[in-house]
Amino acid sequence: MTALAQTEDDRPLWPAIVRGWRRRCPNCGAGPVLRGYLTVRESCPVCHEALHHQRADDGPAYITILIVGHIMGPALLWAFVKWRPDPLILVSIFSVIAVAMTLWLLPRVKGAFVALQWSRRMHGFGSSD
Repeated sequence: MTALAQTEDDRPLWPAIVRGWRRRCPNCGAGPVLRGYLTVRESCPVCHEALHHQRADDGPAYITILIVGHIMGPALLWAFVKWRPDPLILVSIFSVIAVAMTLWLLPRVKGAFVALQWSRRMHGFGSSD
């Protein structure tokens, strides 16, 4: 087995992303990846995998905005055409839903970003400790 094949096989992408989506360590799946709402831990408290290498930056925010916008835009148009509610009521309801969706999605997308970086050995995750 070559070194490149071993690198690809020992850190499978989709299990890591699912663990990250659950806000768990991409290595063991048991320890929390986040401390608080969006702060990534220095290392996993269970398996001690170093997580401080992550560089998620603004990526999770962009993806969250993209997801919420693509769901809320058509839903807003559909609700307006179907029921013709007062615009103030429509904006109030959809604003609350959009904020709730954003707050729910953002830490999950950030966990998935960290897991993606860990799985692909990006930003120092590939170096031996």
